[in-house]
Amino acid sequence: MKYLLKNGTVISGTGGKKLDVLVEGEKIIRVGESLFEQDAKVVDVTGKLLFPGFIDGHIHIESTMLLPVEFARAAVPHGTTAVVADPHEIANVCGKAGIRYMLERSEQLPMTVYVMIPSCVPATEFDESGARLEADDIVEFYGHPRVLGLGEMMNYPGVLAGNPGVMDKIHKTLERGLLVNGHAPLLSGKALDAYIAAGISDDHECSSAEEAIERIRKGQRVMIRQGTAARNLEALLPLFDEPYASRCLLVTDDKHPADLLKHGHIDDIIRSAARQGKSAVTGIRMATLWAAEYFGLRHVGAVAPGYKADLVLLTDLEQVKVHSVYKDGVLVAEKGQCLPFAEAEGRQEEEEQIRHSFCMKTMRPEDFQLDIHGKHRCRVIRLVKGELLTEEMHTEVDFDKDNGIDLGRDVLKIAVVERHHGTGHVGMGLISGIGLKKGAIASSVSHDAHNLIIVGTNEEDMAIAANRLCELGGGILTVAEGEIIAEMPLPYAGLMTGADAQTAARQNDAVRESVHSLGVPQETEPFMTTAFISLTVIPHIKITTLGLVDVDRQEQVPLVED
Repeated sequence: MKYLLKNGTVISGTGGKKLDVLVEGEKIIRVGESLFEQDAKVVDVTGKLLFPGFIDGHIHIESTMLLPVEFARAAVPHGTTAVVADPHEIANVCGKAGIRYMLERSEQLPMTVYVMIPSCVPATEFDESGARLEADDIVEFYGHPRVLGLGEMMNYPGVLAGNPGVMDKIHKTLERGLLVNGHAPLLSGKALDAYIAAGISDDHECSSAEEAIERIRKGQRVMIRQGTAARNLEALLPLFDEPYASRCLLVTDDKHPADLLKHGHIDDIIRSAARQGKSAVTGIRMATLWAAEYFGLRHVGAVAPGYKADLVLLTDLEQVKVHSVYKDGVLVAEKGQCLPFAEAEGRQEEEEQIRHSFCMKTMRPEDFQLDIHGKHRCRVIRLVKGELLTEEMHTEVDFDKDNGIDLGRDVLKIAVVERHHGTGHVGMGLISGIGLKKGAIASSVSHDAHNLIIVGTNEEDMAIAANRLCELGGGILTVAEGEIIAEMPLPYAGLMTGADAQTAARQNDAVRESVHSLGVPQETEPFMTTAFISLTVIPHIKITTLGLVDVDRQEQVPLVED
């Protein structure tokens, strides 16, 4: 099919200009003034601005809680025509079968899902995940046309120590000319130099402009992240100015479905930056050409002859209002709605494995009791608002009073329950910063091993929460006084729903709102934050099925200090 987009304004590196765009098949074949093509269908786009489709440079589709097809239906109307996905969430549950499942289920979508193969399954040796991937397991995927390299190397202590297994994964990736994604929060100076020198060329964990600028000066690309849990845009706004902007990409990393539908995807990041005084055009370049150039995506990311006809038409630049979206020369979304498309089907045997990922015993209230008595000085995990970082709080705890729970000081119990192999392991600790006054909250989304994570004010509700999640095959929920208040089932690997995005958003909203009836402050969204409390590669203190971990020293530490 051949068609001519007439009278639009194409935004390029030198500004906007009234130009026509001629498309044939999947490609743009001409861009110029007053074009005429006798056998082309004319589409009048007067008043519209034309851009390349947006690229999310780093996302875990599983963390949207949607299957790839539903994620596409939600994101494409916001102008996203490509994502670079790291399926390490499902890989930590189901191993290679999970990666194959995501590759198969992301075929035939109205967006291109490029894939970085997970590097850290498990994330570190402190984790009890559902699978383990070594270098030979990873490289078997490197012949796939949509695989671009090795996913975020979270095990930066392993890189710095020259761990043979870690370095083997990196070397086998680099020798094929592929990229290695980074993940090294707060790493600086000599240690950062060593990490970059190992061949790691980007980072999405920067939480300050100073941290990001050091990485850019040392040759890395910086991914400016604005998702549901980690919201780094405001701190990184200086990167929208040169000499830094052209070394940056825009990413969401993790975004819940309610946020995706309400606020948008990459368009929301650009819009937010524009509201804070930064150039929307610069944001668009970060999300298009500069992202494509970094990932080596030829003929992607520009409105130019020979490039893919992945196009976004806007009605308002500063508000980034998307009118319609073309993918491979086909209209795929219009006025906020994704148009119908044929879905790819996965293999039944892998579908069964993905949907049956739980192996754990029935939990009892006494499983959440701490065998400690008297008053002791303890380590308490303290949340940092708007960050995935946690602080280590040292405080005296009276275990003869509610077994250590102190609602007046916002000290609650936290448990991580192993759910893959039936080991019966339960890591117990204390947490502050959630504000829960009664009941419990629980989730099977617990990066990256995705064991059950439960925060509670009493052991009875914690046990009910754990057993209900097992019945559902995974999910997020709230419990109070022995009753389930709200729940969102996630039966696909305990990570994703089979529902459409609108249903998922409603369930997601209901569970998130229900926490406020249990005392959690309105400005606090605990599920996305607690999902990272067991990730032992983000400073400073975390908890796994085996107990507390000091991330900075990479060692297990006891709850009681004295």
